[in-house]
Amino acid sequence: MSAAPADIPGPVPGRMALALTVNGRPVRVEAEPRSHLGDVLRDGLDLTGTHLGCEHGVCGACTVLLDGEPARACLTFAGACPGAAITTVEGLDGDPVAAELRAAFNREHALQCGYCTPGMLIAARDLVLRQPEADERRIRVGLSGNLCRCTGYAGIVRAVMGVIAARRARGILPETGTERALGPVGARLGEAAVAVSPPAPALRPGPAAATVTAQAVDLAGPFAPAHRFTQSFDLAHPPQAVFALLGDIAAVAACLPGAVLTGRPDHDTVEGGLQVRIGPIGAIFRGRARIAHDPATLSGAVRGAGTDAAGRSATEGEIRYRVGPGETPATARVVLDVGYTLTGPLAQFGRPGLVRDLAGRITADFARNLDARLAGADAPAPAGLNLLRLLAALVRARLAAWRGRA
Repeated sequence: MSAAPADIPGPVPGRMALALTVNGRPVRVEAEPRSHLGDVLRDGLDLTGTHLGCEHGVCGACTVLLDGEPARACLTFAGACPGAAITTVEGLDGDPVAAELRAAFNREHALQCGYCTPGMLIAARDLVLRQPEADERRIRVGLSGNLCRCTGYAGIVRAVMGVIAARRARGILPETGTERALGPVGARLGEAAVAVSPPAPALRPGPAAATVTAQAVDLAGPFAPAHRFTQSFDLAHPPQAVFALLGDIAAVAACLPGAVLTGRPDHDTVEGGLQVRIGPIGAIFRGRARIAHDPATLSGAVRGAGTDAAGRSATEGEIRYRVGPGETPATARVVLDVGYTLTGPLAQFGRPGLVRDLAGRITADFARNLDARLAGADAPAPAGLNLLRLLAALVRARLAAWRGRA
């Protein structure tokens, strides 16, 4: 079942050379930067055990191990994986957990057409390694990202429960700790991970939000962001009025899509969160921010960090802003210097160029809301940050620009 992928020789115009470790073997493969990892594995390395279904990250058929962690191969750009260690279902032939799962799948009649099975086995293996006990509800939740159109899931769930129960009975304990954090290459927190505080109050009532925890980060310490960019926007209001509004953290949160405050600002810190949704992936980043506001220079800074405990994504960032005169009298220009680090599953969408484009659209919404508030209009209604909608708008804009150049 194990394949021995061969290197693809010779550079090809418009393609990049990727050095990977696939199923324990170093390989070099040529791929377009926009190629998804699933396409590279199947077409470039002939590892067709990785199945492509929805190609939207919903069905889970393409799930592989990326640096030991489950990841969607259809959502992961191959160009973001240089040096990564990738394990496909072909590479699990000698894996003892996978062997137990294959036997259990056969025993419980958890196989029918088999299209979902490679991704299902990899997701089930992760559950076997992590879950402390054979809890049916947790297993069903854990497998909810892997869709099967044939079995009805009952046999699959029984198989996973059986393997977990058998291993725990033999004294094999679950793996715990931040080294098991899920996400794409580069998202592992490892030994240098920041501490996670005990569960904090939910952003809003409900069991789904109750699992969210806040990330404990020294916001006064040094911060070296992975990425930086600068953006600006203009407002038809005097600089002093704009700066005064930016000093009202509650008003700013009301104008920023997806932002939620969970308490009043205490001196220079505030607790809150940011609600994000990308298609089937939902996240509530809960954390703290440190605020600086300098009236003498009409400048300030917000340094924050947060964690989505349910989805194992984390972010830390800093926004420095300056308010100056606009191009015409009684107008203002706001310049934002942004630095950020993003880890976890949502980092699969975190290519710097894409983040800059999305940030531009979020900034435009933020500026419109600020303008409405400064003009005395009603406060904008709270709304989650739907990045899928923003991505769709971005694609439409790029297509329009491309047609205009053609």
